[in-house]
Amino acid sequence: MSLKTQREAPRGPTEVETQVSAPIGVFVTLYDDADPASVDRALKRLGQWATPMWANGRLSGYRIDPPSPALSADVLAAVPGVAQVFGAQSPHPRLDGAAGAEFALASGLGLGVEAAPVLVVGPCSVDSSETAHWAARQAAAVGAKVLRGGAFKPRTSPYSFDGHGRPALTWLREAADAHGLAMITEVMSEREVEPVVGLTDLVQLGSRNMQNFALLRAVGAATAGTGKAVLLKRAMSATVEEWLLAAEHLYAAGCPWVVLCERGVKGFDVQTRNLLDLAAVALVRFGHRLPVWVDPSHAVGRRDLLAPLTAAAVASGASGVMVEIHPDAGVARSDAPQALGGAELRTVARAFFGPAGAPGANPDAALDAASPKDGQAQRDGGVR
Repeated sequence: MSLKTQREAPRGPTEVETQVSAPIGVFVTLYDDADPASVDRALKRLGQWATPMWANGRLSGYRIDPPSPALSADVLAAVPGVAQVFGAQSPHPRLDGAAGAEFALASGLGLGVEAAPVLVVGPCSVDSSETAHWAARQAAAVGAKVLRGGAFKPRTSPYSFDGHGRPALTWLREAADAHGLAMITEVMSEREVEPVVGLTDLVQLGSRNMQNFALLRAVGAATAGTGKAVLLKRAMSATVEEWLLAAEHLYAAGCPWVVLCERGVKGFDVQTRNLLDLAAVALVRFGHRLPVWVDPSHAVGRRDLLAPLTAAAVASGASGVMVEIHPDAGVARSDAPQALGGAELRTVARAFFGPAGAPGANPDAALDAASPKDGQAQRDGGVR
C-alpha cells in the first residue's frame, strides 16, 4: 500500500498522520535521478536502519528494518529523492486506536499513558483473609492504589499450592474495599471468568495465558461494557509484536481497555529468575504510546533488587509497578523468596514515588497493624 508520494498532494489527513513502523514492513522507493548516498544519509539522520534494494542493476529503494523508530509517512516522503513510501496495514488497528488515549476505572483511577503512575501491591497468592487485609493496609499506607493477589495460581508443579479459589476473591474484594483500593487478580480458565470479572476491577491474564486465545476472547467479551480493564502480561518467550497481537484479541472481543505488563523474559543468566526487558517497556510507552506496567518481583525473584528496578521501570516509562508483599515470607505459599516485608515495601515506595513519597501517604500508619515478624523486621532495619 502506497502511503505517501513526495510529488503529489496528500489525499487527506489520515494519510498524512499514518505512522509506519518497521516491524510490519516499510519500503521507500527512489526517483531515477535521486542521489542514493544522500538518501542514505538522510535516513540515518532520522534513526532509520535501511537496507538497499536493487532492481535492474540500480539501487531502486530501501527497506526500513527493525529497530527503526516509527515515523509518519510524510516525514519519510519528505526526504529528497524519495518517490514513494510503502507500508503494510497494521495487524492491530484496535490497539493502535488506544495510542495516547485515556481511560479510568469506575473509581476514577486513571490507567492511560498520561495518568499518574500506579503502584500495585499485594501477596503472590492470597493464603488467608488476614493476609489480604494486612497487605491492603500496607499498600494504602505507602500510597498504592491497587491491591494485587492470586486466588487462582498457575504453578509449574501440579503439587504446589494453586490458590484458595473463589473464597480468596472475596477476601481480596473485602480488603480492597476496606482500604479504598482497586483490586486486580488473575483468571486462568474460561469457567472462572464470570466470578473474577464480577468481583475485580482489573482482570489479570498471566504470562502463561498470553496466547490462550479462547481465554482472551472470553475475557474480552466478559469485560465489554463493564468499564473494567485487563492487564495482559507478556509471555516469557514472546516478541513484542506477539504481545501486542494478544492485546488486539482482547480489543476485538470487546474489552474496553488493556494495560500491558512486562514481567521478564527468558534469559541465560541464573542470577535472576528472568530478564527484565525495560527496552520493551520504553518501546511500548514511547513508540506505541500505550500504557505498560512492570512486575519486577516475577522478573528477577530477588527482593534486594526491587527498589532499583522499580526506579528503572518508572524511568523507562512504566505507567505502573507491581510488587509482592507478605507478612512472613517464611510461610508464604508461593514465591516466598521474592516477597517484601512492610519495611522493604516502604523502600520500594520511595523508589517509585521519590524521596517525598506519595501525596497524602503515611507509611508509618501500618506499623501498628504489622504482624509480629514484620514489626521485628522493621525494628531490625528491614532485614528479614
